[in-house]
Amino acid sequence: MIVAGFGFSTQATTDSFADALSQHADTPDALATLADKADSLTAFAKALKVPVIAITRDQATGQKTHTQSVRSNTEKGTPSVAEATALAAAGPGARLISTRTISQDRMATCAIAQGPDT
Repeated sequence: MIVAGFGFSTQATTDSFADALSQHADTPDALATLADKADSLTAFAKALKVPVIAITRDQATGQKTHTQSVRSNTEKGTPSVAEATALAAAGPGARLISTRTISQDRMATCAIAQGPDT
């Protein structure tokens, strides 16, 4: 399974998500983000016809990310919400196939992980 993980501001829009995702070549089978913001991805996920996977903070903090955001680490307990949620949602043994990108409006980040079953 290929999962696009997202970290984002409460001001992010569907265009923010689309822009962050468009910087990756892979088409996701699912989208993922932290559980407290999962509802914000619903409209975008419906447009892509993929499910949203809600990741708990505990699931995210256990993931090893490649990029580091001081703000993300301070506020969410993980250096990259996008990378951590993509990895957690893709399952045990998942690997990042694209590190986080940032939307042009700087409201959303996106990373892509691939699970071992793909």
